[in-house]
Amino acid sequence: MNDTYDWAGGREAMLRFGPATGPVVMVALPLFEEANRTRTFAVGLLRRLADRGVGGVLPDLPGQNESPVATEHAMLAGWRTAFAAAAAATGRQVHSVTTRGGALVDHDANVVSRWQLAPAKGEALIRELFRTAQAAGEPVEIDLDAWSDEGGPVTIAGNRISRPLLRDLNAADCVRDGLVRVVRLDTDPAVADRKVEGAPLWRRSEPGDDAALATILADDIADWIARCAS
Repeated sequence: MNDTYDWAGGREAMLRFGPATGPVVMVALPLFEEANRTRTFAVGLLRRLADRGVGGVLPDLPGQNESPVATEHAMLAGWRTAFAAAAAATGRQVHSVTTRGGALVDHDANVVSRWQLAPAKGEALIRELFRTAQAAGEPVEIDLDAWSDEGGPVTIAGNRISRPLLRDLNAADCVRDGLVRVVRLDTDPAVADRKVEGAPLWRRSEPGDDAALATILADDIADWIARCAS
């Protein structure tokens, strides 16, 4: 179901799935082009959770998808404020489900737990963005420690990104306290509560899907929510 939520910067769209009562999963997609590559997968995951009796919400954040906010005006603080507002708008107990850089935006939300798929530090994501720009022959000229630099946005893979956002992301990390479950692909050497077999859809050149992986993760999330309630 199509819906909207209000935050300090305006109104954004969100998709709702599953029952209208009980706990609800709030999804934060990866950042920038990774969001486009994984959105179909996230929708399939939420539909599978709905089949398991778990509600789901996929909000657009400022500067993402159909947002009226230009990408170059997106800020990390705005993403966190908007995500928190979307969670509050459900009026229900919320469990945050994030992938990659999405785990950097749920800090201000009032959530029961956090379930993270392949969470990445902002510093690592920025390095990957800069490598992408370098490979495209458009290296990024920015001093990430020069907070007084008020130059214009930089373009990486077709996205115009503000310098303050790049600096904020470079210094950002995921929430690690409280009820947190980390799941990673079996090819990822980083520490996790569980490793699962699957391909990193966020690295593909085009949007993709993986029905088998979505089913495995939906079962894991539903079990995690049940355990958090016990």
